[in-house]
Amino acid sequence: MARIELTLAIQAPPERCFDLARSVEAHLHSATGTGEEVVGGRRSGLMEFGDEVTWRARHLGLRLHLTSRITAFDRPHHFRDSMVRGPLARLDHDHWFAADGGGGTVMRDAFDFDAPLGPLGRVAEWLWLRRHFRRFLEVRNEALRQLAESAAWRPFLTGDQNPAK
Repeated sequence: MARIELTLAIQAPPERCFDLARSVEAHLHSATGTGEEVVGGRRSGLMEFGDEVTWRARHLGLRLHLTSRITAFDRPHHFRDSMVRGPLARLDHDHWFAADGGGGTVMRDAFDFDAPLGPLGRVAEWLWLRRHFRRFLEVRNEALRQLAESAAWRPFLTGDQNPAK
């Protein structure tokens, strides 16, 4: 089993950070580097407990499909998305949000996965997958931080197409 943990301070309230992290549109915005598209399930809005979405994206030079389901949900503190179909043997991504005492949020991710193909997959975990997924999460989290700390979050959570208000 491979595990990636990341922590990020965000100068925005936990509720906003939580909702941005479960927004389909914010995910697409934050994952432009992998060409992510929604090809099934919930296609827009805020994902709720039990919702599924199927993503198509390019990772490590391969065009892949992954279906995830929200399997734990405690707004605004924690949610988990778990792969139900896809290229890995297992994938669970926990998202935690805690108030930092100064009006901001400490966002923490735990990304647990198992590569397919037994021993060959474990070698791939060490050589490529951990680094690839860590970088993917770092880029995604930075994009979410930038949205949350500016007025740019508004269209993702309110449908307001004039974020300057």
